[in-house]
Amino acid sequence: MRKAILATVALLATGPALAADNGVYLGGSIGKANLEIDDVVDLTGDDFKGDDTAYKFIVGIRPLDWLAVEASYVNFGEPSDTVAGNRLRADGDGVSAFAVGFLPFGPVDLFAKAGLISWDSKIAGFDADGTDFAFGLGAQLRFLSLSVRAEYEAFDVDDVDHLNMISIGLTYTFL
Repeated sequence: MRKAILATVALLATGPALAADNGVYLGGSIGKANLEIDDVVDLTGDDFKGDDTAYKFIVGIRPLDWLAVEASYVNFGEPSDTVAGNRLRADGDGVSAFAVGFLPFGPVDLFAKAGLISWDSKIAGFDADGTDFAFGLGAQLRFLSLSVRAEYEAFDVDDVDHLNMISIGLTYTFL
């Protein structure tokens, strides 16, 4: 009997830690951004392939266990590569907005997100900007209001063959 009472108390005490923590959340992530542009210099046919440390700041609201809306500022770092004998460096950042769908499994959430990124970049002295589609997949481990998250995001930027980011971060939910 004593073991059953102890088990019940332990289960009730962990209930809030396992429940989805809905509300407004803030966070940040750090990781690696990868940029690939085929035929970056039309005359040579050379490709640009570079990666660098990237980071982002996140703000979101999760009104339901399975749905959130989030925005983030993303800095893709300064990937560089040698193209046609010249060292080129790219510099890019953007603001993104996503609808996020969650699939909770106890303290773990799997999630997928889709939205838009408004970006700005410079490469080899040329400035460009635009708004394009973005999507991502990830998982997070929740403990009370703190979550550790790992995710992959891809950004479908015009004239860029691949722009993606893999990151790990933290979010904190305010009730």
